[in-house]
Amino acid sequence: MVQLKLGKLPDRTPVKLAITITPDLQNALQAYAALYTAEYGIEEPLTELIPAMLAAFLESDRNFSRARGGRIG
Repeated sequence: MVQLKLGKLPDRTPVKLAITITPDLQNALQAYAALYTAEYGIEEPLTELIPAMLAAFLESDRNFSRARGGRIG
């Protein structure tokens, strides 16, 4: 068998998650989205920004990363 440099890709099947948030958090997320648009000139819906925000948060948490063995997924 050939040893490829690129390993098998992880499962990328989207998972839908419904949550309830406070009005204050909703306002903060909308403000963040507005700043994102002003910074990059691209309007992204919150449904696209929130997963990226959560991933960035988890990746920046060293204790979480250590507990998970350095893997995010």
